[in-house]
Amino acid sequence: MPYVNIKITKEGNVTPEQKAQLISGVTGLLADVLHKNPATTVVVIDEVPLENWGLGGNPILVARGKRKK
Repeated sequence: MPYVNIKITKEGNVTPEQKAQLISGVTGLLADVLHKNPATTVVVIDEVPLENWGLGGNPILVARGKRKK
């Protein structure tokens, strides 16, 4: 039983339709590439608050600011 955990930052408005598309797409990819049964594939989407997300040793908002420079 494949288990996929997608983590995204909690910002903007990710719609239920977009989440459904991610779930469907990942499930289909596992079925196509690894021949996994879609009926037993679990996909979980976690939305992480920005203050809990880091990149390159910095909080994400600081890291984004450095990339723009």
